[in-house]
Amino acid sequence: MDLTVDLSDRGDRSAALYRALRDAIRDGRLGPGDRLPASRVLASDVRVARSTVAGVYERLVAEGFLEARVGAGTFVTAVAPEPRARAEGALLPRRSWVWGAHPVSGEEPTPAYDFRVGIPDAGLFPFDTWRRLLAAESRHREHNPGAYAPPGGLPRLREAIARAVGYSRGVRAGADDVVVTSGAQHAINLAARVLVEPGDVVAVEDPGAPFVRDLFASYGARVVPVPVDEHGLVVSAVPTDARIIYTTPSHQFPLGVALSLPRRRDLLDHAARHGAAVIEDDYDSEFRFSARPLETLHGLDEAGRVLYVGTFSKSLIPSLRTGYLITPPSLRDALLAARQLDDGYGPLHVQAALARFLEEGLLARHVRKAAKVYAARRDLLRAGLSELPLEVVPSSAGLHLAAFLPDGAPPWAGDEIASRARDHGIGVEPLAAYTVAPHRPGLVFGYGAAVTESIRPGLQVLGRLLADGSGSTPGPRPPGRAAAAPAGR
Repeated sequence: MDLTVDLSDRGDRSAALYRALRDAIRDGRLGPGDRLPASRVLASDVRVARSTVAGVYERLVAEGFLEARVGAGTFVTAVAPEPRARAEGALLPRRSWVWGAHPVSGEEPTPAYDFRVGIPDAGLFPFDTWRRLLAAESRHREHNPGAYAPPGGLPRLREAIARAVGYSRGVRAGADDVVVTSGAQHAINLAARVLVEPGDVVAVEDPGAPFVRDLFASYGARVVPVPVDEHGLVVSAVPTDARIIYTTPSHQFPLGVALSLPRRRDLLDHAARHGAAVIEDDYDSEFRFSARPLETLHGLDEAGRVLYVGTFSKSLIPSLRTGYLITPPSLRDALLAARQLDDGYGPLHVQAALARFLEEGLLARHVRKAAKVYAARRDLLRAGLSELPLEVVPSSAGLHLAAFLPDGAPPWAGDEIASRARDHGIGVEPLAAYTVAPHRPGLVFGYGAAVTESIRPGLQVLGRLLADGSGSTPGPRPPGRAAAAPAGR
């Protein structure tokens, strides 16, 4: 590793080198255990005499910053001073309030009873098969890894996605209609970049994914929450001036209901009458546990107004960071240009491996296998919730269930119970974390990452928390609100 040392100031070269190395250690750029270049190498790099470097090293050793190990080299000591705190500097203007308000997620410990939302079971993923495909595609040169790629994605993968969604979801699309993205969130972001002008009205579901609201707001949109009931998005409440309508019709996030067929038709009629685009986020409907799903909005659309978003984050694993956007012909060139300007294109060897995964029927096989595991967990969860004072929201797909608290519970009861549950090792989200307007309080339970044997014991612990009356009587609302877990899209 090269070490950058600034000796641009004229004068005492030895003193300048000493200050540069000392500051690098204090700032943390050189950490305990880091090996410094040999004196001969550093002298050649910074164009000073070797004796100058040797003298600086000796001084830093004497001061405790470095230690010399015979036959090994010179190393930063384990007791080197702590890195100096970096000054905040000037407060630079941000383009939008969203960047200061949206929470940034970090890695969190896995709870003992893991009902976090949006997380599939990585243990079900066929890592051995994936490594084989990835290694094979890394060796091949068919996808020209030494050149830049088209922004829409590897043609093989685009073709494979078009075939897969046509077969499994009835989405009519050709390879040219598919834009490969880094997950569903990236796909929605591309749509927003192309469609949103500052001041435009964007209608979103409420409750719904917080990141979607913040994403559209970051482009200057006026985001209007639209209520959801047992039949899905209330189309009659969608503003007539909405330029974009975002919806999760197959498995509403987070309630889990499906948009009824009459409302699907009403929504498409509304979009056609008022010139709106519809973003259909079909994020986890591969896993279904009842009758065949209703036809997608994209499949019903005859006016070319629906952008269909999908992802492999739930059906496979989030770390693949691969999703797709199926675009109407009128937006194809604009979305490809937006993808080009965004980050150019995705990793070709991963896309090639995923294409083979789809072509060889491995995705369908994995989904069938995983669906059996998830169905068993879902049944356990539903049975356990039925024994608690909760009203489970009917849902026939996906990897989570929502449940309302009893009538009369105050609006903040879900937040309080979820907070106390976390203190007892239960990872569960309050429904209020996903709402804008006042809504009946409840909890959202993911079962994708839940260890099957932990579901019933976890619900028993939760049952004791509910039984003690926590959050069941009105009183002053506690400050703050629990943040929603990332959806991993």
